[in-house]
Amino acid sequence: QLFPGAGWSRLSYMKGRLQGSLVLGWTAACHSGRLELCSTAQAAKTQRAHMQPNSTAWTVGAPSPAKYTDDARDISPPLSWSGVPATAKSLVLIADDPDAPMGTWVHWVLYDIPAQSPGLPEGADKGQYLAGGAKQGLNSFKHLGYGGPCPPPGKPHRYFFKLYALDSMLDLKPGAGKKEVESAMAKHVMAQGQLMGTYQRR
Repeated sequence: QLFPGAGWSRLSYMKGRLQGSLVLGWTAACHSGRLELCSTAQAAKTQRAHMQPNSTAWTVGAPSPAKYTDDARDISPPLSWSGVPATAKSLVLIADDPDAPMGTWVHWVLYDIPAQSPGLPEGADKGQYLAGGAKQGLNSFKHLGYGGPCPPPGKPHRYFFKLYALDSMLDLKPGAGKKEVESAMAKHVMAQGQLMGTYQRR
């Protein structure tokens, strides 16, 4: 059910003793206690342009698939975006969990995504390169590509899919870490946006 001004759709699943629920929304308001995806575009203080990342993985009233988490198939969700500056040369995607017990846990690092790309399909490959030439970085699981939510039981964790448009390609080989990518792109960000979600194991 959609509510004016909020745009919520709730999808639930139960697997053994693990229970989660997924909410896909179009507002910046996010509530704890379930898996949520809240699509937000966030401008930097330097008046960077807005971009709008989204996921079409879940539709109103459909069951919430567990395949995007470590509880099941652990494949990446489909992503799309809009608002990429016409002069952008490449895109960067970083997904991380700032609530991990040992510090921020990196789930995905992807760079040199073609600027004209409209998004990413479900189940992106976990090799060094994606179709089109995008390069995969190293996540905190110590492998290339996407690694889904896998928090310990307890409070919900937040997951940020952060998208950046750059005015250049990055002079990095596949396998770079988040800090290396952030350092290389620091002076080249033209626009940014994020998709935020939470996941809780009970």
